Amino acid sequence: MHIKYPNIFTFISEFKKEKIYSLDKNIAVIFRNYQKKHSRDDILKIKKFCKSNKKKFFLANDIKLAAKLNLDGVYVPSFNNSLSIKKYNLKKNFLIIGSAHNLKEIRIKEKQGVKLIFLSPLFKTKDYKKSLGIIRFNLLSRLCKKKIIALGGINKNNLKKLKIANAYGFSGISYFK
Repeated sequence: MHIKYPNIFTFISEFKKEKIYSLDKNIAVIFRNYQKKHSRDDILKIKKFCKSNKKKFFLANDIKLAAKLNLDGVYVPSFNNSLSIKKYNLKKNFLIIGSAHNLKEIRIKEKQGVKLIFLSPLFKTKDYKKSLGIIRFNLLSRLCKKKIIALGGINKNNLKKLKIANAYGFSGISYFK
């Protein structure tokens, strides 16, 4: 059986109904806030709201809580190198996604069992002055055994360039603001 994975993602750091509601239903939501501990109540509110609006919902860097709350999946950031992710008893459609910046991190994500790898930064951002660029992005994506999601610096001006990137989809933070 072929599973259809989401191919457009956005990151949120707080629950704002208007922001999530304004997104197309095919855009998956990743809750990522490393500044403070996740509030279980907030996560459940986001889950309920996403479900009622037919959006996939992922929690960043907390596989145990994501599985316990029966979310759609978990996002494993590039700095999480733990290989113990596979030890959890996960539901059949639970999706593990993760990010990488280079070939070494791609191999770690493959060992972690991720299904989609966010490869970044494709374009320059305010946080990353150095980007992969289309050519290096395509070379790395061809060395990967998983589907690749383009991340980093994607905006309305360079969105057309994604057509020549070897990417299954894309994700953005500022693109959806």
